[in-house]
Amino acid sequence: MKVSDAGVFAIALHEGLVPAPYKDSVGVWTFGIGHTAAAGAPDPAKMARGMPADLDAAIKLAIDTFRIDLAKYEAGVERAVKVPLKQHEFDALVSFHYNTGAIAKAQLTKALNAGDRAKAAAGFMGWVKPPEIRKRREAERDLFATGMYPGGTVNVWGASHAGAVVWKPVARIGFPEFVNMVRGGGDYPKPLTPVNADKPKQTIAPPATSNQTGGLLSSAPQTRPAQAPEAVPAPVAPDEVGSVWARLVRALLGILRGRT
Repeated sequence: MKVSDAGVFAIALHEGLVPAPYKDSVGVWTFGIGHTAAAGAPDPAKMARGMPADLDAAIKLAIDTFRIDLAKYEAGVERAVKVPLKQHEFDALVSFHYNTGAIAKAQLTKALNAGDRAKAAAGFMGWVKPPEIRKRREAERDLFATGMYPGGTVNVWGASHAGAVVWKPVARIGFPEFVNMVRGGGDYPKPLTPVNADKPKQTIAPPATSNQTGGLLSSAPQTRPAQAPEAVPAPVAPDEVGSVWARLVRALLGILRGRT
């Protein structure tokens, strides 16, 4: 089996894309869409540091590498799972394996091969370290159980020369463009939506991914919308104050005359 277009996009949403070498949360050099040297060439530790001058070429390399890596993890799932799978189940398992590399030893695989799909779905939540990965596990579990795919756009993040991810997207890639890049291979038209620097800055929290095959583990802080200041009552004009006092005096005099 092969991962569906929606499944390919879901993995990229979880992983994010960094077109330069960066260190994950445990210090492993990573590149592109969660690629590390453990998956094969290129070795991120030996790549030029910092953001590339040719962003399009670097993104193409990241996606070409992702395509190669993906085929390895698809094969790993096919070797480990002995029962027929629906497409969304296969997609969820490949996402899990791409992230953890643990499909062969995971209890969820044993449960699935024993015919217990409910236990297999619950088994995704046995892999929630670091804590940031929980939302991804929940999404993979839901995809496996219900066929519900995540949506959004793939954020292209920057990286410093020191290997730190810069949580400021330099571009975003939508579903049809990303799938075209992965499936098409070779040369393809520019699919990127550059982030307009003139627009107000917005801090976006990227999806967290695991440290097994590389990935983005930190989350950028969310910005809170500014609250409008409370309305301050307008001051009363002096003339209005005087007229109020005049009415009060006339009313008081009327009361006194009535008593006499």
